[in-house]
Amino acid sequence: MSILPYDKPFHTRPTRSFVISLLIAIGLVVAAFQSIGLYVESLWFGSLGFESVFWYRIKAQSFTFLAFFVSSMLVLSILFRLVTPSSGGARRQFLEFGDQRIFLPVIGNLKNLARPVAVLIGLFLGLAFSADWTAFALFFNRPAPTGVADPIFGRPLSFFLFTLPVLESIATWLMAVSIAVLLAAVALSVTDMTARFHGVSVALSLVLAAIAWQTFLDRYGLLLKDHSLFSGISYVDDKILVPGLWLTAAALLAGSGIAAMNVAAGRIRNLIIAIAIPAVTYAGAGVIVPAYVTNFVVRPNELVRETPYIHNNIQFTRKAFGLDHVEEVPFEPRLTNAVFDPNAHKAVLDNIRLWDWRALQDTLRQVQEIRTYYDFPDVDVDRYMVDGKPVEMMLAAREFSLNKLPSGSRNWVNERLIYTHGYGVTMNPVSQFTREGLPQFVLSNMPVESTRPEIQVKRPEIYFGELTESPVYVKTHQKEFNYSEGDANNFTTYEGSGGIRMGSLLRRLLLAFQVGDLTKVPFSDDVTADSALLLRRNIMDRASTLAPFLSFDTDPYLVVGEDGSLYWIIDAFTSSDQYPYSRHVTVGNQSVNYMRNSVKTVIDAYNGNVSFYVFDSSDPLIDAYQRMFPQLFRLASSMPEFLRKHIRYPEFLFRVQASLYTTYHVQNEQVFYNREDVWTVAQQGRSQGGQPSSDAIDPFFILMTFPGESKLEFVSILPFTPANRNNLIGWIGGRSDGDAYGKLRAYHFPKTRFVDGPLQIEARIDQDPQLSSQLTLWNQQGSKVIRGNLLVIPLDDTLLFAQPMYLQAERSPMPELRLVVLATQDRLAYATTFDEALRLLLEGRGNGSITAPSQAPSAPTPTTTTSGTPDSIRTLIERANQAFADYRRLTADGKLAEAGAKLEELKRTIEELNRVEVSRK
Repeated sequence: MSILPYDKPFHTRPTRSFVISLLIAIGLVVAAFQSIGLYVESLWFGSLGFESVFWYRIKAQSFTFLAFFVSSMLVLSILFRLVTPSSGGARRQFLEFGDQRIFLPVIGNLKNLARPVAVLIGLFLGLAFSADWTAFALFFNRPAPTGVADPIFGRPLSFFLFTLPVLESIATWLMAVSIAVLLAAVALSVTDMTARFHGVSVALSLVLAAIAWQTFLDRYGLLLKDHSLFSGISYVDDKILVPGLWLTAAALLAGSGIAAMNVAAGRIRNLIIAIAIPAVTYAGAGVIVPAYVTNFVVRPNELVRETPYIHNNIQFTRKAFGLDHVEEVPFEPRLTNAVFDPNAHKAVLDNIRLWDWRALQDTLRQVQEIRTYYDFPDVDVDRYMVDGKPVEMMLAAREFSLNKLPSGSRNWVNERLIYTHGYGVTMNPVSQFTREGLPQFVLSNMPVESTRPEIQVKRPEIYFGELTESPVYVKTHQKEFNYSEGDANNFTTYEGSGGIRMGSLLRRLLLAFQVGDLTKVPFSDDVTADSALLLRRNIMDRASTLAPFLSFDTDPYLVVGEDGSLYWIIDAFTSSDQYPYSRHVTVGNQSVNYMRNSVKTVIDAYNGNVSFYVFDSSDPLIDAYQRMFPQLFRLASSMPEFLRKHIRYPEFLFRVQASLYTTYHVQNEQVFYNREDVWTVAQQGRSQGGQPSSDAIDPFFILMTFPGESKLEFVSILPFTPANRNNLIGWIGGRSDGDAYGKLRAYHFPKTRFVDGPLQIEARIDQDPQLSSQLTLWNQQGSKVIRGNLLVIPLDDTLLFAQPMYLQAERSPMPELRLVVLATQDRLAYATTFDEALRLLLEGRGNGSITAPSQAPSAPTPTTTTSGTPDSIRTLIERANQAFADYRRLTADGKLAEAGAKLEELKRTIEELNRVEVSRK
């Protein structure tokens, strides 16, 4: 039964014409929208002086698209004709389903379909591979090979960073083209008897050849593989799998040749042989033999076999993340009579951070927001010169938050023309408080007031920041809200150079269309040709749009310039996942095994100007990017000196390096293999939902002098503990000042000495009877105790621990500093002020001396033991000291169950001491 007679004429021309016309119309509309977007983008790049950067990216992406589109179209057109036989042999004009036949009149036009199908597939592949334009641009702008080469194949580092990604993209393209041809050949074989073996043989030959090329490249991928013990090529990979991949590639080429010769023979047996040869070869050389060698040769002597490969992993991981230049110094902290000369360390002690950033942020939101639509999204730490001396300061930008604008004020004029910017910044020393427990401000209020002549803000308006998400129009007839003056408001007009000039009516219409204001701007008397549109005001979005190939630190920080302007500094990183023999780490949503802080990004908070300063010219990736975008990057030497004083070791990179250093500080292959000396970033206590917990300490910046040195430096610090233990084993510091910028120094403690870590210090705080009872009392009186970060400050051979404690009432979100707790290895003291706590700490006597404040109205009151039965009291004190010493030792050894028993014994002894004392009164 015929369902669709093939000889019946089809009246398809009107329908086809309509479809073609509709597609053309849709294409024109899409192209128009895209053109408007590109036009506005070019204006935005041009307003920042980077129009050449925009057009380079457009040209590079277009060239990549055209290269893959034209290549795909031509190759597919040729190959489609090859798999379509020219003879009109036994061609079936229909498909059979039981007793039904579906006639396919299109069969006669198969050759005519080859070209449009090739065009469609070419468009798809061109669009897909144009996203890889950066890889091709890097390849064509790659620097000369450096002296670093992989130890297995002898390939230079530039091969892996620049050449291999391009080769892999080409291999993927070849595979996509050959699979498309294979699918076409299979489709033809269903309807055309003569094409059954002819086309499939040609296509299978192409597919096997493409797989052979990919298999050849897979050898290099072994250098990038992560194993459970280490990364890179292993013994089995080197001795067995690499030769196996060579054999497999050769077998694939042989199979490709057999399939090609089958075009004339037309036998299915030959196709099976073409597939079976490489499959059997890979099964033997790539699976069975490596598995045998792994289980019966390597594992019985794994350390001996893998030692040279472990060595490669250690050395290349350290190079990839800059750990090979870490200055490692032995350090033996004092455990008994752990005191220090306060006069010798006055500058450090004066800058110990007592303001926890979270507590300060809550306080600022209460006393400095002034209007409800302002917010302090972050608090930054930096150093400034005051009276010729560096002082550690905390800064917070007062930004306008559109989300906090009252709903009754949410209209187009307010959001786009009036409330256009934030205003001002607060600054306070990290260690100073007023008598009321508030920050001792250097900069505060609106308009900005300064208590120091050397720190002035002349341009306090923040048009570009962390909360500035929406576009605004400036230089309009509408005055912009600046700040409040009592019951009145102060208004201003933007005087900066930032933004896209609105210009002609057509330009205004296009800009308004792009930002969704087409129904407002053309009818507004406020927006004129001289007005400007500020786009991408969020500083992270601004920087990443200009340089999408860089990664950016998620914590930008604000700088008050000597010129009175406000600047944002964002650390930017180059990264790759192609560094041979290096361990991969997860950074955001990427897996990378190479990272460099090559760029410092500076953004003017008023004008929005963006500058990228190159600080690591040895990085091959930034070298290539500089060749691609010479107008985008500047030399570090061209950064203004007043900004250079505020660069700091990047916190984001420091976290990554510290995480890797916990394992890769070990350079002995045997110790590395046995994981005998694995560290972890020290933990500190947290309270989540009322339940105690712990997590890794965040890097913290302090002004300090390195042991044995006298120069005060701004340093980022992280302490380490052995894995699964709480005692300190070392610490690492990232340096920020002068010629030492970018250098790392690590201090290693003796493994035979037990140095209390942050969790153990916090345990000592919790075990102090008077302090613990007072904290419990505060938490039960309609308020809660907030513990600030526990800081670890090296002072010569003594480690000083400092933790501020705040009290926050339930009805007031503003915390108040109530206690400062200081500790060394054998001393603990606390008071309402840092100076008093320090005095009590230094006056302590004896091992494990715990001193309470002598006078503190809001703090625990010390208890003085009266004379009673001297022998019994002395015995109880000795028992308590012994239990506490045992608890510390067992905790350091990771024997938590035994340590818990000793802690209970200590509590019982203290309770007995209290009973004896009460009975004597």
